[in-house]
This record gives sequence, structure tokens and C-alpha cells, in this order.
Amino acid sequence: MKHDPPAPPTLGTHNGLAYALFEPEGEPTGGVVLLHGAGSRKESHFDFGRMCRLYGMSALAYDARGYGSSSGDFGPTAFGDALAMCDLLRTGAPRIALRGSSMGGFCALHAAAFDHDLAAVVAICPAPEDILLRGLRGGHFDEYGWQRDTLETWLTGLDPLYDVVKRLGPDTALLLLHARGDEQVPYTVSEELHAAAHEPKRLLLFGGGHHRSLQHDLEVQNLSARFIQKAIDARS
Repeated sequence: MKHDPPAPPTLGTHNGLAYALFEPEGEPTGGVVLLHGAGSRKESHFDFGRMCRLYGMSALAYDARGYGSSSGDFGPTAFGDALAMCDLLRTGAPRIALRGSSMGGFCALHAAAFDHDLAAVVAICPAPEDILLRGLRGGHFDEYGWQRDTLETWLTGLDPLYDVVKRLGPDTALLLLHARGDEQVPYTVSEELHAAAHEPKRLLLFGGGHHRSLQHDLEVQNLSARFIQKAIDARS
């Protein structure tokens, strides 16, 4: 049986950030901004972008600065960049959520602390600043072009992620997803973030796996899309 290939996303650039926009056939019920992890790029999350479209939502995946086709270097503008992409998506979608993995989860939580209108945040194996600092000092991010001095000053000056999560909007729903076999970010990070966050919140830990195993798992993606859809419906 032959099937037509999925419609490609609309590609564009906003404030020097390269993005891909997935839109449903009808009017979107909401939108999701997708934030990738270190060493990744927007194309890695096209599968979830297509899934959002099936749920009637728009999705916008973008390259963080220093990655893919975006200009500049990753660093202090990261949270503002995420918020700028939220504003861009809001021009066509009534309610917005964030979904980020690893470094993207870190950025999503920080950005959400500034935007209390967000319906939901989905953080997959989020990496707190101390783990990012450890990787930076160990040279693990050199291949990504990270500027050590600038990033060390920035990361050192940030509030701990466990405090940031307390400042999410009062109605912003939080979903934390983590693989117990994560070899880079211990699953206890998500346990502690969940304990610090206010309701509505949900924590799901999965047996085995590794740092990237949940991002492209079809069941986990559907679960995430349903969580976002429910949070958006609650804010409508």
C-alpha cells in the first residue's frame, strides 16, 4: 500500500534563528515550540512536529544559536530566543506550550519562568546548570563551538533549575519525562524538579533506556502530545 509523503514544514528565519513550522490542515487548537539538545538541531524533532499536526496543533522547531542554520553562539540569549519563537508561533496559534530535551529542557524551563501564559512545558531528561557546567569544563561541548568563558560566567550566574521550576506560571502544566538508564543526566534530577514544582505536574520515569531514548519513542510522543493538548484545552 502506498501512502503520500507528509507535507513538508514551512522553513523560515526569525531574528537570526532558523525554524521549521508544522501546521495542521485546519485552524490550530494551539502550538508547541520544540527545543533541541546539545549537539542536535531542529530536524531531530521533525517527527514530533508531524505528530503535533495530527493532533490539530502547530509546532515550531528551531535551531538554537550556534547550531544548524541559526546565527550567533549559544549562550545568554537562549531563553529570550525561546520566548521570541513563542511569540512568533502565537501569531497563528491561540495557546502555546514548550517541549525541550536535555539542554532544550533546561532552556524550556527557564523560558517558561518568564512567560506565565504558557499552557504547558514538557521537559525530557532536562540537564540542570551544574551538569552543563561539568560538561563545559570537561571539554565535552567544544565540538559544538561553545565559548567556554562566556558560558561559564552565564551558567554560574543562573538560579538553580530547582528554584526556577517554582516560578512557572500558576496554571502552566509541567510534564517531566526521564529514562532511568540515562547515562548523562540522572533521573533523580527530574524527581527533584517534580518535588519542587507546583501543580499541575506529572513525572514519568521509564525503565532502562538512555539519554536520547525517549525523544523519538512513539508512545512517549503521543503521551506528550495528549498532555499538551489537555493543558491547552484547559486554558481555552
